[in-house]
Amino acid sequence: MNQPKTEFSKRISDQNVWSEYPRPSLVRSSYLNLNGLWDYAITKDSEGFPGPQGQILVPFSPECSLSSVGRRLMPDEFLWYRRTLAVPRPQPGKRLLLHFGAADQEALLFVNGQEVAFHQGGYLPFSADITDFLASKNNELLLRIRDVTDTSWHARGKQSLHPGGMFYSSYSGLWQTVWAEMVPDNYIDGLFFLPDFNASLVRLRVSSIEKVPFRGTVLDGEKEVASFEGVSDEPVCLSLPGFHPWSPEDPFLYQVKIELGADRVRSYFAMRKCSVHPGADGRPRLFLNGRPYFQAGVLDQGYWPESLGTPPSDEAMIADILRMKELGFNLLRKHAKIEPERFYYHCDRLGMLVWQDLVNGGTPYKSWFVTYLATLMNWLRLSIRDGAKHYALLSRREEEGREEFLREAGETISFLFNHPCIVAWVPFNEGWGQFDAADLVERIRQMDPSRLVDHASGWFDQKAGDILSLHYYFFTLRFRPEKKRAAALTEFGGYACSIPGHRFCDKIYGYRVFQTPEELTAGYEKLMEKVLLPAVKKGVCASVYTQLSDIEEEVNGIYTYDRAVCKLDPKTVLCWNRTLRETYARLAGPEEKSPGD
Repeated sequence: MNQPKTEFSKRISDQNVWSEYPRPSLVRSSYLNLNGLWDYAITKDSEGFPGPQGQILVPFSPECSLSSVGRRLMPDEFLWYRRTLAVPRPQPGKRLLLHFGAADQEALLFVNGQEVAFHQGGYLPFSADITDFLASKNNELLLRIRDVTDTSWHARGKQSLHPGGMFYSSYSGLWQTVWAEMVPDNYIDGLFFLPDFNASLVRLRVSSIEKVPFRGTVLDGEKEVASFEGVSDEPVCLSLPGFHPWSPEDPFLYQVKIELGADRVRSYFAMRKCSVHPGADGRPRLFLNGRPYFQAGVLDQGYWPESLGTPPSDEAMIADILRMKELGFNLLRKHAKIEPERFYYHCDRLGMLVWQDLVNGGTPYKSWFVTYLATLMNWLRLSIRDGAKHYALLSRREEEGREEFLREAGETISFLFNHPCIVAWVPFNEGWGQFDAADLVERIRQMDPSRLVDHASGWFDQKAGDILSLHYYFFTLRFRPEKKRAAALTEFGGYACSIPGHRFCDKIYGYRVFQTPEELTAGYEKLMEKVLLPAVKKGVCASVYTQLSDIEEEVNGIYTYDRAVCKLDPKTVLCWNRTLRETYARLAGPEEKSPGD
Protein backbone atom coordinates (compact mmCIF):
# COMPACT_ATOMS: atom_id res chain seq x y z
CA MET A 1 0.00 0.00 0.00
CA ASN A 2 1.33 3.41 -0.97
CA GLN A 3 1.15 6.62 1.06
CA PRO A 4 0.46 9.55 -1.28
CA LYS A 5 0.44 13.05 0.17
CA THR A 6 -0.86 16.40 -0.95
CA GLU A 7 1.41 19.39 -1.30
CA PHE A 8 -0.17 20.95 1.79
CA SER A 9 1.53 18.49 4.17
CA LYS A 10 4.90 20.12 3.58
CA ARG A 11 3.89 23.23 5.53
CA ILE A 12 2.45 21.45 8.58
CA SER A 13 4.32 21.15 11.89
CA ASP A 14 3.45 21.09 15.58
CA GLN A 15 3.89 24.87 15.50
CA ASN A 16 1.87 25.38 12.32
CA VAL A 17 -1.32 23.37 12.29
CA TRP A 18 -4.86 24.71 11.78
CA SER A 19 -4.31 28.11 13.40
CA GLU A 20 -7.23 29.86 11.64
CA TYR A 21 -10.24 31.07 13.65
CA PRO A 22 -12.58 28.05 13.57
CA ARG A 23 -16.06 29.65 13.87
CA PRO A 24 -16.49 32.32 11.15
CA SER A 25 -20.23 32.70 11.73
CA LEU A 26 -19.74 34.01 15.28
CA VAL A 27 -16.41 35.73 15.84
CA ARG A 28 -14.95 37.18 19.03
CA SER A 29 -11.57 38.77 19.63
CA SER A 30 -10.89 36.26 22.40
CA TYR A 31 -9.28 33.14 20.91
CA LEU A 32 -6.79 30.57 22.18
CA ASN A 33 -5.87 27.81 19.74
CA LEU A 34 -5.13 24.48 21.41
CA ASN A 35 -4.05 22.50 18.36
CA GLY A 36 -0.59 20.99 18.43
CA LEU A 37 1.06 18.20 20.38
CA TRP A 38 -0.95 16.46 23.12
CA ASP A 39 0.02 13.39 25.16
CA TYR A 40 -1.98 10.32 24.19
CA ALA A 41 -2.56 6.71 25.17
CA ILE A 42 -4.71 3.87 23.86
CA THR A 43 -5.99 1.42 26.46
CA LYS A 44 -8.48 -1.35 27.08
CA ASP A 45 -9.24 0.14 30.50
CA SER A 46 -11.78 2.97 30.76
CA GLU A 47 -10.99 3.90 34.37
CA GLY A 48 -7.93 6.12 34.16
CA PHE A 49 -5.15 7.63 32.05
CA PRO A 50 -2.16 5.29 32.38
CA GLY A 51 0.43 7.85 31.38
CA PRO A 52 1.50 8.95 27.89
CA GLN A 53 2.43 6.45 25.22
CA GLY A 54 3.62 9.27 22.99
CA GLN A 55 2.41 12.53 21.48
CA ILE A 56 -0.27 13.10 18.86
CA LEU A 57 -0.63 16.13 16.62
CA VAL A 58 -4.14 17.52 17.16
CA PRO A 59 -6.42 17.87 15.17
CA PHE A 60 -5.33 14.80 13.22
CA SER A 61 -6.76 11.39 14.15
CA PRO A 62 -4.42 8.61 15.30
CA GLU A 63 -5.18 6.54 12.18
CA CYS A 64 -3.56 9.05 9.80
CA SER A 65 0.08 9.75 9.09
CA LEU A 66 -0.03 13.45 9.98
CA SER A 67 -0.94 12.61 13.58
CA SER A 68 2.44 10.83 13.93
CA VAL A 69 0.65 7.87 15.55
CA GLY A 70 -0.56 5.64 12.70
CA ARG A 71 -2.72 3.29 14.76
CA ARG A 72 -6.40 2.35 14.34
CA LEU A 73 -8.63 2.70 17.39
CA MET A 74 -10.72 -0.44 17.85
CA PRO A 75 -14.25 -0.63 19.33
CA ASP A 76 -13.04 -2.15 22.61
CA GLU A 77 -10.33 0.48 23.14
CA PHE A 78 -10.20 3.95 24.65
CA LEU A 79 -8.19 6.87 23.30
CA TRP A 80 -6.88 9.34 25.88
CA TYR A 81 -5.67 12.88 25.28
CA ARG A 82 -3.90 15.06 27.85
CA ARG A 83 -2.34 18.50 27.89
CA THR A 84 -1.81 21.44 30.22
CA LEU A 85 -3.85 24.60 29.79
CA ALA A 86 -1.84 27.56 31.08
CA VAL A 87 -4.80 29.81 31.88
CA PRO A 88 -5.70 31.10 35.37
CA ARG A 89 -9.30 31.19 36.60
CA PRO A 90 -11.01 34.22 35.02
CA GLN A 91 -11.87 37.32 37.03
CA PRO A 92 -15.49 37.70 38.24
CA GLY A 93 -17.83 38.43 35.34
CA LYS A 94 -15.85 36.28 32.89
CA ARG A 95 -16.18 32.64 31.79
CA LEU A 96 -13.77 30.37 29.92
CA LEU A 97 -15.31 28.15 27.24
CA LEU A 98 -13.54 25.13 25.77
CA HIS A 99 -14.59 24.19 22.23
CA PHE A 100 -14.11 20.98 20.24
CA GLY A 101 -14.75 21.04 16.48
CA ALA A 102 -15.47 17.31 16.49
CA ALA A 103 -14.52 14.21 18.48
CA ASP A 104 -15.37 10.82 16.97
CA GLN A 105 -17.54 9.30 18.49
CA GLU A 106 -17.98 9.66 22.29
CA ALA A 107 -15.92 12.07 24.38
CA LEU A 108 -15.70 12.47 28.15
CA LEU A 109 -13.89 15.62 29.36
CA PHE A 110 -12.07 15.99 32.67
CA VAL A 111 -10.48 19.19 33.98
CA ASN A 112 -8.06 18.84 36.88
CA GLY A 113 -9.41 15.35 37.51
CA GLN A 114 -13.07 16.41 37.65
CA GLU A 115 -15.62 15.16 35.13
CA VAL A 116 -16.95 18.17 33.20
CA ALA A 117 -18.84 17.12 30.07
CA PHE A 118 -19.85 14.17 27.92
CA HIS A 119 -20.63 14.38 24.20
CA GLN A 120 -21.85 11.83 21.68
CA GLY A 121 -21.78 12.48 17.94
CA GLY A 122 -18.57 12.19 15.98
CA TYR A 123 -19.27 14.91 13.39
CA LEU A 124 -20.68 17.77 15.47
CA PRO A 125 -19.02 20.44 17.61
CA PHE A 126 -19.48 20.73 21.36
CA SER A 127 -18.39 23.12 24.10
CA ALA A 128 -17.95 23.19 27.87
CA ASP A 129 -17.77 26.01 30.39
CA ILE A 130 -14.72 25.00 32.41
CA THR A 131 -14.45 28.13 34.58
CA ASP A 132 -15.45 26.52 37.85
CA PHE A 133 -13.02 23.63 37.36
CA LEU A 134 -9.90 25.76 36.93
CA ALA A 135 -7.56 25.63 39.92
CA SER A 136 -4.37 27.39 38.96
CA LYS A 137 -2.44 28.72 36.01
CA ASN A 138 -1.53 25.18 34.91
CA ASN A 139 -4.64 23.06 34.49
CA GLU A 140 -4.85 19.49 33.23
CA LEU A 141 -7.21 18.77 30.33
CA LEU A 142 -7.96 15.07 29.89
CA LEU A 143 -10.29 13.45 27.36
CA ARG A 144 -11.39 9.86 27.04
CA ILE A 145 -12.73 8.93 23.61
CA ARG A 146 -14.38 5.78 22.33
CA ASP A 147 -15.22 5.06 18.68
CA VAL A 148 -17.05 1.88 17.64
CA THR A 149 -17.12 3.03 13.98
CA ASP A 150 -19.48 0.75 11.98
CA THR A 151 -20.21 -1.83 14.67
CA SER A 152 -23.20 0.06 16.07
CA TRP A 153 -25.86 2.53 14.87
CA HIS A 154 -23.90 5.75 15.42
CA ALA A 155 -23.25 8.21 12.58
CA ARG A 156 -20.15 7.09 10.69
CA GLY A 157 -20.40 8.25 7.09
CA LYS A 158 -18.05 6.32 4.84
CA GLN A 159 -15.83 5.03 7.65
CA SER A 160 -15.26 1.31 8.00
CA LEU A 161 -13.06 -0.96 10.10
CA HIS A 162 -12.80 -3.12 6.96
CA PRO A 163 -12.34 -0.50 4.21
CA GLY A 164 -12.72 -1.33 0.55
CA GLY A 165 -14.56 -0.11 -2.52
CA MET A 166 -16.91 2.75 -1.66
CA PHE A 167 -16.12 2.60 2.09
CA TYR A 168 -12.89 3.98 3.47
CA SER A 169 -10.48 3.92 6.40
CA SER A 170 -11.89 4.91 9.76
CA TYR A 171 -10.70 7.84 11.83
CA SER A 172 -11.31 8.65 15.48
CA GLY A 173 -10.62 11.08 18.27
CA LEU A 174 -10.08 14.81 17.95
CA TRP A 175 -10.23 15.48 14.23
CA GLN A 176 -11.10 19.17 14.19
CA THR A 177 -9.74 22.24 15.95
CA VAL A 178 -9.69 22.49 19.75
CA TRP A 179 -9.81 26.04 21.13
CA ALA A 180 -10.85 28.26 24.03
CA GLU A 181 -12.31 31.73 24.44
CA MET A 182 -13.11 34.17 27.23
CA VAL A 183 -16.69 35.46 27.38
CA PRO A 184 -18.73 37.57 29.80
CA ASP A 185 -21.17 35.88 32.20
CA ASN A 186 -24.04 36.61 29.83
CA TYR A 187 -22.90 35.94 26.29
CA ILE A 188 -24.28 35.26 22.82
CA ASP A 189 -24.39 31.50 22.25
CA GLY A 190 -26.13 31.48 18.88
CA LEU A 191 -27.12 33.59 15.88
CA PHE A 192 -29.73 32.61 13.29
CA PHE A 193 -30.28 34.55 10.07
CA LEU A 194 -33.32 33.61 7.94
CA PRO A 195 -33.43 35.55 4.64
CA ASP A 196 -36.80 36.38 3.11
CA PHE A 197 -35.82 37.13 -0.47
CA ASN A 198 -39.27 38.12 -1.73
CA ALA A 199 -39.96 40.47 1.19
CA SER A 200 -36.48 42.09 1.07
CA LEU A 201 -35.76 41.37 4.69
CA VAL A 202 -33.86 39.02 6.95
CA ARG A 203 -35.19 37.59 10.21
CA LEU A 204 -32.62 37.46 13.01
CA ARG A 205 -32.68 35.65 16.32
CA VAL A 206 -29.94 36.19 18.88
CA SER A 207 -29.64 33.52 21.55
CA SER A 208 -27.96 34.26 24.89
CA ILE A 209 -27.58 32.76 28.36
CA GLU A 210 -30.00 35.28 29.86
CA LYS A 211 -32.71 37.21 28.02
CA VAL A 212 -31.45 40.80 27.59
CA PRO A 213 -31.48 43.63 25.00
CA PHE A 214 -28.99 43.74 22.14
CA ARG A 215 -28.19 46.06 19.24
CA GLY A 216 -26.28 45.79 16.03
CA THR A 217 -25.41 47.06 12.58
CA VAL A 218 -25.37 45.59 9.07
CA LEU A 219 -22.43 46.57 6.88
CA ASP A 220 -21.69 46.55 3.18
CA GLY A 221 -17.92 46.63 3.46
CA GLU A 222 -17.32 49.60 5.77
CA LYS A 223 -20.66 51.26 4.95
CA GLU A 224 -23.50 50.87 7.43
CA VAL A 225 -26.70 49.88 5.59
CA ALA A 226 -28.98 49.07 8.54
CA SER A 227 -29.12 49.14 12.32
CA PHE A 228 -31.30 47.12 14.64
CA GLU A 229 -32.05 46.35 18.26
CA GLY A 230 -34.09 43.79 20.09
CA VAL A 231 -34.21 41.30 22.94
CA SER A 232 -32.37 37.98 22.83
CA ASP A 233 -34.38 34.89 21.89
CA GLU A 234 -37.04 37.06 20.24
CA PRO A 235 -37.06 37.46 16.42
CA VAL A 236 -36.10 40.77 14.81
CA CYS A 237 -36.85 41.71 11.17
CA LEU A 238 -34.21 43.69 9.28
CA SER A 239 -35.49 45.47 6.17
CA LEU A 240 -33.06 45.54 3.24
CA PRO A 241 -34.71 47.33 0.30
CA GLY A 242 -32.63 47.08 -2.86
CA PHE A 243 -30.47 44.36 -1.32
CA HIS A 244 -27.49 42.77 -3.03
CA PRO A 245 -28.26 39.05 -3.71
CA TRP A 246 -25.75 36.22 -3.26
CA SER A 247 -24.93 33.74 -6.04
CA PRO A 248 -21.93 31.62 -7.06
CA GLU A 249 -21.08 34.26 -9.67
CA ASP A 250 -21.43 37.13 -7.17
CA PRO A 251 -21.03 35.77 -3.62
CA PHE A 252 -21.90 38.97 -1.77
CA LEU A 253 -21.94 38.79 2.04
CA TYR A 254 -23.37 41.35 4.45
CA GLN A 255 -21.23 41.82 7.55
CA VAL A 256 -22.87 42.15 10.99
CA LYS A 257 -21.71 43.52 14.35
CA ILE A 258 -23.74 42.79 17.49
CA GLU A 259 -23.44 44.07 21.08
CA LEU A 260 -25.17 42.30 23.97
CA GLY A 261 -24.14 43.68 27.36
CA ALA A 262 -20.37 43.26 27.53
CA ASP A 263 -20.30 40.78 24.65
CA ARG A 264 -19.16 41.84 21.15
CA VAL A 265 -19.42 39.50 18.15
CA ARG A 266 -19.14 39.67 14.37
CA SER A 267 -20.99 37.57 11.83
CA TYR A 268 -22.38 37.68 8.29
CA PHE A 269 -25.36 36.66 6.20
CA ALA A 270 -26.44 36.65 2.57
CA MET A 271 -29.66 37.11 0.63
CA ARG A 272 -30.43 34.17 -1.62
CA LYS A 273 -33.38 31.94 -2.48
CA CYS A 274 -33.46 28.44 -3.95
CA SER A 275 -36.86 27.24 -5.14
CA VAL A 276 -38.72 24.82 -7.40
CA HIS A 277 -41.18 26.29 -9.93
CA PRO A 278 -42.50 25.41 -13.38
CA GLY A 279 -40.13 26.51 -16.10
CA ALA A 280 -41.04 27.85 -19.51
CA ASP A 281 -41.20 24.23 -20.70
CA GLY A 282 -43.78 23.44 -18.00
CA ARG A 283 -41.49 21.08 -16.07
CA PRO A 284 -40.51 21.66 -12.42
CA ARG A 285 -37.21 23.49 -12.49
CA LEU A 286 -34.68 24.73 -9.94
CA PHE A 287 -34.41 28.50 -9.60
CA LEU A 288 -31.85 30.59 -7.75
CA ASN A 289 -32.94 34.07 -6.74
CA GLY A 290 -35.95 33.81 -9.03
CA ARG A 291 -33.96 32.86 -12.13
CA PRO A 292 -33.48 29.42 -13.71
CA TYR A 293 -30.20 28.02 -12.52
CA PHE A 294 -28.66 24.68 -13.43
CA GLN A 295 -26.63 23.25 -10.57
CA ALA A 296 -23.64 21.40 -12.02
CA GLY A 297 -21.81 19.63 -9.25
CA VAL A 298 -19.49 16.93 -8.03
CA LEU A 299 -19.61 14.49 -5.14
CA ASP A 300 -17.24 15.76 -2.46
CA GLN A 301 -16.39 13.23 0.26
CA GLY A 302 -13.70 15.23 1.99
CA TYR A 303 -11.04 12.52 2.34
CA TRP A 304 -7.29 13.17 2.26
CA PRO A 305 -4.48 10.60 1.92
CA GLU A 306 -2.35 11.90 4.80
CA SER A 307 -5.14 13.01 7.15
CA LEU A 308 -8.32 11.06 6.26
CA GLY A 309 -11.35 13.11 7.40
CA THR A 310 -9.39 16.16 8.50
CA PRO A 311 -8.31 18.45 5.66
CA PRO A 312 -4.55 18.93 6.03
CA SER A 313 -5.03 22.70 6.15
CA ASP A 314 -7.40 25.57 5.52
CA GLU A 315 -5.54 26.18 2.27
CA ALA A 316 -6.26 22.61 1.14
CA MET A 317 -10.02 23.10 1.45
CA ILE A 318 -9.85 26.36 -0.47
CA ALA A 319 -7.88 24.68 -3.24
CA ASP A 320 -10.52 21.95 -3.69
CA ILE A 321 -13.30 24.54 -3.96
CA LEU A 322 -11.37 26.67 -6.45
CA ARG A 323 -10.38 23.67 -8.58
CA MET A 324 -14.03 22.79 -9.08
CA LYS A 325 -14.99 26.40 -9.83
CA GLU A 326 -12.24 26.57 -12.44
CA LEU A 327 -13.81 23.54 -14.14
CA GLY A 328 -17.18 25.31 -14.29
CA PHE A 329 -18.89 23.50 -11.42
CA ASN A 330 -21.07 25.53 -9.09
CA LEU A 331 -22.15 22.79 -6.66
CA LEU A 332 -20.54 20.40 -4.19
CA ARG A 333 -22.59 17.64 -2.67
CA LYS A 334 -20.93 17.17 0.71
CA HIS A 335 -21.32 13.44 1.02
CA ALA A 336 -21.82 11.57 4.32
CA LYS A 337 -19.71 14.06 6.27
CA ILE A 338 -19.77 17.41 8.05
CA GLU A 339 -16.70 19.54 7.46
CA PRO A 340 -15.08 22.11 9.76
CA GLU A 341 -17.16 25.28 9.63
CA ARG A 342 -14.44 27.09 7.71
CA PHE A 343 -15.23 24.92 4.69
CA TYR A 344 -18.74 26.37 4.50
CA TYR A 345 -17.38 29.87 5.11
CA HIS A 346 -15.09 29.48 2.10
CA CYS A 347 -18.00 28.22 -0.02
CA ASP A 348 -19.96 31.27 1.15
CA ARG A 349 -17.28 33.80 0.25
CA LEU A 350 -15.98 32.10 -2.92
CA GLY A 351 -19.42 31.20 -4.31
CA MET A 352 -20.06 27.47 -4.27
CA LEU A 353 -23.45 25.86 -3.69
CA VAL A 354 -23.59 22.93 -1.25
CA TRP A 355 -26.05 20.08 -0.89
CA GLN A 356 -25.36 18.85 2.63
CA ASP A 357 -25.85 15.20 3.53
CA LEU A 358 -26.85 14.26 7.04
CA VAL A 359 -24.26 11.75 8.21
CA ASN A 360 -25.56 8.21 7.80
CA GLY A 361 -25.66 5.71 10.64
CA GLY A 362 -27.52 2.50 11.40
CA THR A 363 -26.29 -0.99 12.15
CA PRO A 364 -24.17 -2.77 9.49
CA TYR A 365 -25.81 -2.46 6.08
CA LYS A 366 -27.25 -5.37 4.13
CA SER A 367 -25.42 -4.71 0.87
CA TRP A 368 -27.31 -7.46 -0.96
CA PHE A 369 -30.40 -5.32 -0.43
CA VAL A 370 -29.42 -1.64 -0.28
CA THR A 371 -26.78 -1.89 -3.03
CA TYR A 372 -27.33 -4.79 -5.44
CA LEU A 373 -31.07 -5.46 -5.31
CA ALA A 374 -31.85 -1.76 -4.82
CA THR A 375 -29.97 -0.86 -8.01
CA LEU A 376 -32.14 -3.26 -10.01
CA MET A 377 -35.31 -2.14 -8.22
CA ASN A 378 -34.47 1.47 -8.97
CA TRP A 379 -34.15 0.72 -12.70
CA LEU A 380 -37.48 -1.13 -12.59
CA ARG A 381 -39.01 1.88 -10.80
CA LEU A 382 -39.78 -0.19 -7.73
CA SER A 383 -39.44 0.95 -4.13
CA ILE A 384 -40.45 0.00 -0.60
CA ARG A 385 -41.88 1.99 2.26
CA ASP A 386 -39.27 2.87 4.86
CA GLY A 387 -41.55 2.59 7.91
CA ALA A 388 -41.51 0.12 10.79
CA LYS A 389 -42.19 -2.88 8.57
CA HIS A 390 -38.79 -2.46 6.88
CA TYR A 391 -36.67 -0.99 9.69
CA ALA A 392 -34.61 -4.19 9.88
CA LEU A 393 -33.88 -4.32 6.12
CA LEU A 394 -32.66 -0.72 6.27
CA SER A 395 -30.55 -1.28 9.42
CA ARG A 396 -32.77 0.84 11.69
CA ARG A 397 -34.36 -1.69 14.04
CA GLU A 398 -33.08 0.00 17.23
CA GLU A 399 -35.22 2.87 18.55
CA GLU A 400 -32.21 4.41 20.31
CA GLY A 401 -30.39 4.66 16.98
CA ARG A 402 -33.36 6.29 15.28
CA GLU A 403 -33.72 8.83 18.08
CA GLU A 404 -30.01 9.59 17.94
CA PHE A 405 -30.19 10.26 14.20
CA LEU A 406 -33.13 12.66 14.63
CA ARG A 407 -31.31 14.51 17.39
CA GLU A 408 -28.16 14.87 15.30
CA ALA A 409 -30.22 15.98 12.29
CA GLY A 410 -31.50 18.90 14.34
CA GLU A 411 -28.03 19.70 15.65
CA THR A 412 -26.58 19.63 12.11
CA ILE A 413 -29.19 22.04 10.78
CA SER A 414 -28.69 24.37 13.74
CA PHE A 415 -24.90 24.26 13.36
CA LEU A 416 -24.90 25.08 9.64
CA PHE A 417 -28.07 27.19 9.49
CA ASN A 418 -26.39 30.52 8.67
CA HIS A 419 -24.32 29.42 5.68
CA PRO A 420 -25.92 30.68 2.45
CA CYS A 421 -23.92 28.23 0.35
CA ILE A 422 -26.11 25.37 1.64
CA VAL A 423 -29.23 25.20 -0.55
CA ALA A 424 -30.40 21.62 0.12
CA TRP A 425 -30.40 19.04 2.91
CA VAL A 426 -29.97 15.36 2.02
CA PRO A 427 -31.21 13.23 4.95
CA PHE A 428 -30.66 9.76 3.46
CA ASN A 429 -28.50 8.20 0.76
CA GLU A 430 -29.21 4.87 -0.98
CA GLY A 431 -31.11 3.47 1.98
CA TRP A 432 -28.16 3.57 4.42
CA GLY A 433 -29.94 3.67 7.75
CA GLN A 434 -33.02 5.23 6.18
CA PHE A 435 -36.31 5.38 8.07
CA ASP A 436 -39.49 7.49 8.00
CA ALA A 437 -37.96 9.86 5.42
CA ALA A 438 -41.24 11.60 4.58
CA ASP A 439 -41.79 12.45 8.24
CA LEU A 440 -38.25 13.78 8.50
CA VAL A 441 -38.91 16.14 5.58
CA GLU A 442 -41.62 17.84 7.62
CA ARG A 443 -39.31 18.07 10.65
CA ILE A 444 -36.62 19.68 8.52
CA ARG A 445 -39.04 22.18 6.99
CA GLN A 446 -40.15 23.26 10.45
CA MET A 447 -36.52 23.79 11.47
CA ASP A 448 -35.46 25.39 8.18
CA PRO A 449 -38.03 26.61 5.64
CA SER A 450 -35.36 28.33 3.53
CA ARG A 451 -33.81 25.27 1.86
CA LEU A 452 -34.80 22.37 -0.35
CA VAL A 453 -34.88 18.76 0.85
CA ASP A 454 -33.68 15.72 -1.14
CA HIS A 455 -35.18 13.20 1.25
CA ALA A 456 -33.88 9.94 -0.28
CA SER A 457 -30.94 10.31 -2.61
CA GLY A 458 -30.71 7.50 -5.14
CA TRP A 459 -33.48 5.09 -4.26
CA PHE A 460 -36.19 4.07 -1.79
CA ASP A 461 -38.10 7.18 -2.84
CA GLN A 462 -41.03 7.99 -0.54
CA LYS A 463 -42.48 10.62 -2.94
CA ALA A 464 -41.59 13.38 -0.46
CA GLY A 465 -39.34 16.42 -0.43
CA ASP A 466 -38.52 18.74 -3.31
CA ILE A 467 -36.32 16.48 -5.44
CA LEU A 468 -36.86 13.40 -7.59
CA SER A 469 -33.38 12.10 -6.80
CA LEU A 470 -31.71 9.82 -9.36
CA HIS A 471 -28.50 7.81 -9.26
CA TYR A 472 -27.14 6.46 -12.52
CA TYR A 473 -24.20 4.06 -12.72
CA PHE A 474 -25.61 0.98 -14.46
CA PHE A 475 -28.43 0.10 -16.84
CA THR A 476 -30.19 2.98 -18.63
CA LEU A 477 -31.24 6.23 -16.99
CA ARG A 478 -35.02 6.06 -16.75
CA PHE A 479 -37.35 8.53 -15.06
CA ARG A 480 -40.72 10.17 -15.50
CA PRO A 481 -40.73 13.94 -14.94
CA GLU A 482 -43.08 14.90 -12.13
CA LYS A 483 -45.44 17.84 -11.74
CA LYS A 484 -44.07 19.24 -8.47
CA ARG A 485 -40.65 17.81 -7.63
CA ALA A 486 -37.61 18.82 -9.65
CA ALA A 487 -35.54 15.96 -11.07
CA ALA A 488 -31.85 15.82 -10.19
CA LEU A 489 -29.13 13.37 -11.15
CA THR A 490 -27.59 13.33 -7.69
CA GLU A 491 -24.89 10.74 -8.49
CA PHE A 492 -23.59 9.55 -11.83
CA GLY A 493 -20.35 8.77 -13.62
CA GLY A 494 -17.89 7.12 -11.26
CA TYR A 495 -15.51 6.49 -14.15
CA ALA A 496 -12.21 5.06 -12.92
CA CYS A 497 -8.70 5.77 -14.12
CA SER A 498 -5.65 4.90 -12.03
CA ILE A 499 -2.58 7.09 -12.51
CA PRO A 500 0.82 5.45 -11.80
CA GLY A 501 2.73 7.25 -9.07
CA HIS A 502 -0.47 8.64 -7.54
CA ARG A 503 -2.16 5.43 -6.36
CA PHE A 504 -3.12 4.55 -2.80
CA CYS A 505 -3.01 0.85 -3.66
CA ASP A 506 -2.99 -1.43 -6.69
CA LYS A 507 -6.65 -2.41 -6.35
CA ILE A 508 -9.05 -0.42 -8.51
CA TYR A 509 -12.69 0.32 -7.73
CA GLY A 510 -15.02 2.23 -10.05
CA TYR A 511 -18.04 1.79 -12.30
CA ARG A 512 -16.17 1.74 -15.60
CA VAL A 513 -12.41 1.56 -16.01
CA PHE A 514 -10.32 3.60 -18.47
CA GLN A 515 -6.59 3.17 -18.97
CA THR A 516 -5.52 6.74 -19.74
CA PRO A 517 -6.74 10.29 -19.06
CA GLU A 518 -7.42 10.67 -22.78
CA GLU A 519 -9.72 7.62 -22.79
CA LEU A 520 -11.35 8.86 -19.59
CA THR A 521 -12.05 12.27 -21.13
CA ALA A 522 -13.55 10.66 -24.22
CA GLY A 523 -15.79 8.53 -22.00
CA TYR A 524 -16.81 11.61 -20.04
CA GLU A 525 -17.74 13.47 -23.22
CA LYS A 526 -19.88 10.56 -24.39
CA LEU A 527 -21.58 10.42 -20.99
CA MET A 528 -22.41 14.13 -21.18
CA GLU A 529 -23.67 13.90 -24.75
CA LYS A 530 -25.64 10.66 -24.54
CA VAL A 531 -26.93 10.77 -20.94
CA LEU A 532 -26.78 14.11 -19.16
CA LEU A 533 -27.68 16.54 -21.94
CA PRO A 534 -30.82 14.57 -22.95
CA ALA A 535 -31.72 14.26 -19.26
CA VAL A 536 -31.50 18.03 -18.83
CA LYS A 537 -33.80 18.50 -21.80
CA LYS A 538 -36.23 16.02 -20.24
CA GLY A 539 -36.26 17.78 -16.88
CA VAL A 540 -33.08 17.18 -14.85
CA CYS A 541 -32.18 20.39 -12.99
CA ALA A 542 -28.96 19.45 -11.20
CA SER A 543 -26.17 16.92 -11.61
CA VAL A 544 -23.56 15.49 -9.27
CA TYR A 545 -20.62 13.75 -10.95
CA THR A 546 -18.79 11.08 -8.93
CA GLN A 547 -16.39 12.46 -7.79
CA LEU A 548 -13.96 15.25 -6.85
CA SER A 549 -10.94 13.06 -6.12
CA ASP A 550 -9.81 9.46 -5.87
CA ILE A 551 -10.16 7.94 -2.40
CA GLU A 552 -8.13 4.86 -1.51
CA GLU A 553 -9.28 2.01 -3.84
CA GLU A 554 -11.92 4.20 -5.46
CA VAL A 555 -10.10 5.84 -8.36
CA ASN A 556 -13.04 7.59 -9.99
CA GLY A 557 -12.01 11.12 -9.10
CA ILE A 558 -11.54 14.05 -11.41
CA TYR A 559 -8.31 14.54 -9.47
CA THR A 560 -5.96 11.93 -8.04
CA TYR A 561 -6.08 11.34 -4.30
CA ASP A 562 -3.07 13.63 -3.76
CA ARG A 563 -4.76 16.35 -5.88
CA ALA A 564 -1.66 16.44 -8.09
CA VAL A 565 -3.20 15.33 -11.44
CA CYS A 566 -6.45 16.41 -13.07
CA LYS A 567 -7.43 13.27 -15.00
CA LEU A 568 -10.11 14.93 -17.15
CA ASP A 569 -9.22 17.54 -19.75
CA PRO A 570 -10.17 20.85 -18.03
CA LYS A 571 -11.33 22.56 -21.24
CA THR A 572 -13.67 19.67 -22.01
CA VAL A 573 -15.24 19.74 -18.55
CA LEU A 574 -15.58 23.53 -18.62
CA CYS A 575 -17.18 23.46 -22.07
CA TRP A 576 -19.75 20.86 -21.07
CA ASN A 577 -20.70 22.70 -17.89
CA ARG A 578 -21.27 25.84 -19.94
CA THR A 579 -23.39 23.89 -22.46
CA LEU A 580 -25.53 22.41 -19.70
CA ARG A 581 -26.16 25.79 -18.09
CA GLU A 582 -27.05 27.45 -21.40
CA THR A 583 -29.36 24.61 -22.45
CA TYR A 584 -31.09 24.70 -19.07
CA ALA A 585 -31.59 28.47 -19.19
CA ARG A 586 -33.27 28.22 -22.61
CA LEU A 587 -35.63 25.48 -21.47
CA ALA A 588 -36.51 26.85 -18.03
CA GLY A 589 -37.22 30.39 -19.18
CA PRO A 590 -36.16 33.83 -18.00
CA GLU A 591 -37.97 34.12 -14.68
CA GLU A 592 -39.78 32.33 -11.90
CA LYS A 593 -43.40 31.34 -12.45
CA SER A 594 -45.69 30.41 -9.61
CA PRO A 595 -47.89 27.30 -9.96
CA GLY A 596 -50.95 29.54 -10.39
CA ASP A 597 -49.56 31.49 -13.34
